[in-house]
Amino acid sequence: MNVKNIKRLTPHSFYVIILVVPLGKQNNLSGSAAPGTSALQFMLQKFHHATLPFWVRQSAGSWRLWDRFLPGERQMKEMKEKEVFMENSKKINWYTLAFMAFSTVWGFGNVLNGFVYFNGIQVIFSWILMFALYFVPYTLMVGELGSAFKHSGGGVSSWIRETISPKFAYYAGWTYWACHVTYIASKGSGGLKALSWMVFQNGSTYDTLPTTWVQLATLAVFLFFCWVASRGLNPLKKLATIAGTSMFIMSILYILMMFAAPAINPGGGYVSMDFSAKNLIPQFNVGYFTSLSILVFAVGGCEKISPYVNKVKNSATGFPKGMIALAVMVMVCAILGTVAMGMMFDPAVINESTESFNSYVSNGGYWAFQKLGEYYHVGDLFLVLYALCNMIGQFAILILSIDAPLRMLLDNEKTKEFIPSKLLKKNKYGAFSNGIWLVVILSGTIILIQTVMPGAASVLQQLTRLNSVCMPLRYLWVFVAYIALRRAIKRIPAEYRFVKSQKIAYFFGGWCFVVTAACCIMGMYSKDPMTMALNIITPIVLTALGLILPKIAKREREKGMVQDV
Repeated sequence: MNVKNIKRLTPHSFYVIILVVPLGKQNNLSGSAAPGTSALQFMLQKFHHATLPFWVRQSAGSWRLWDRFLPGERQMKEMKEKEVFMENSKKINWYTLAFMAFSTVWGFGNVLNGFVYFNGIQVIFSWILMFALYFVPYTLMVGELGSAFKHSGGGVSSWIRETISPKFAYYAGWTYWACHVTYIASKGSGGLKALSWMVFQNGSTYDTLPTTWVQLATLAVFLFFCWVASRGLNPLKKLATIAGTSMFIMSILYILMMFAAPAINPGGGYVSMDFSAKNLIPQFNVGYFTSLSILVFAVGGCEKISPYVNKVKNSATGFPKGMIALAVMVMVCAILGTVAMGMMFDPAVINESTESFNSYVSNGGYWAFQKLGEYYHVGDLFLVLYALCNMIGQFAILILSIDAPLRMLLDNEKTKEFIPSKLLKKNKYGAFSNGIWLVVILSGTIILIQTVMPGAASVLQQLTRLNSVCMPLRYLWVFVAYIALRRAIKRIPAEYRFVKSQKIAYFFGGWCFVVTAACCIMGMYSKDPMTMALNIITPIVLTALGLILPKIAKREREKGMVQDV
């Protein structure tokens, strides 16, 4: 219908045309009408309300047409207020974000590793330094990245792609996937250890088994879950959420119940602690600096919460408040958890021998809940619950780590050109079958290499050190992305900025990058030649493989050897 024809109509024509013009249909109006305006809307705008017949006015009132098509100033104000209210109601408060991030970043194992590797309560000094000089700027930089790329769902890889190039985004994705190769190798051992504690309620049964048997059993578990992943199945996903939440609750309850234990059971035989400055300041020796990667590994991973930056109310101030609250909560839990553990375990006993140290690394968490049950006269109840949650969590993380990082790497249209077509092959279940085979080869090799270790406890200790070297390498790309973002500050806007000064932003980005890289490199050192060799060779092999694959993909394209996937 043409606007010129409508303009020639009289008010009495309106109630004739209204019978034949569909209310919701968009008509092809030309002239002065706005695009997408229906004929009915245009006529309501043309004819004054008072000129229309009474029954039309009544109908318009009963249908709420008038309010819909010709909202007045009051209605416009109400609509705007309602829109703002609805938008704010969907956003989360800063303290909600802090609790979400806390459950993602922190865990009971972080308290245990810090206590064992840093000579008991001496780790408190290191925790404070790590939070103040590394964790706080790290989280606030992630906030700025998330704010700048609020519509990018690919995490670090998408940040690198937007700020640098797709090829570097591939390298970032590869690093994220490669780090999980060592992580996957440790989850099977952790799950079997938890199963052993749940059944036998002691650590000696598992630790005294021949290492070859244990590693073959670990390999069998690993291959089974690879098969499950290849069938597109994830039966443990919901259980993983339940187990993860339960572990988080138990970690908090451990601290609260441990501080209440002396009042409930004064004769529990608690270890006395010396809080003098001399005892709290650590010895800055080789062992100290080569263990710092344990703390970096513990506080990393907050980039997972970046998608929530723009879902926070008043994100410019709300997000940093949430991150500061997160840092405070983590620091408080780390310190209180360390003190609670210091009431149970004597660092002198932990460090009296290599065997004792390895036993505490692999069994310390279970001993902690076993002793807690003794203090409250409930036997091994807390121990069994902890072991059950840990077993489910370990196996669930195993299958998720096989599937999720692989999909993030291979199922990315922006970086597929750098990956050989054979790796992109999917089976009838939608799983990347050849990619899973690559996981089998790499992680399976690490599992088999560890059959030569002297004991099952030493295997878990070695895997803890290996993960502390490899896993933080993925954090390096966060700081690279942040520096690149600040270089493109005029091109890429962000609602939230960590700092206004470019020089200060570059300093913190470079500082966190250097700290992460230095801790990973120093963490490679070990008195055990086998552990040191594995710590050095594993990152080199994975990096080399990541550099080779784009060359293979390029050669495929040049020779026309690309396979349909």
